[in-house]
Amino acid sequence: MSDHVYKQIELTGSSPNSIEDAVQNALQKASKTLHGMRWFEVTETRGHLENDKLAHWQVTIKVGVSLD
Repeated sequence: MSDHVYKQIELTGSSPNSIEDAVQNALQKASKTLHGMRWFEVTETRGHLENDKLAHWQVTIKVGVSLD
């Protein structure tokens, strides 16, 4: 097995629908400019309120990117 070295980046995604969609939105956007994403870890979950109602889920994740 070869050694793996990763760089961690932090992203925050949002979605009006769900926590899972917020994570997916962050990963999809990042995949347009990053390659080698291997894993993620949810570090923070919060919501944005408008008129006392949930407007968006906001999820912060750490993403491990393998180094070439």
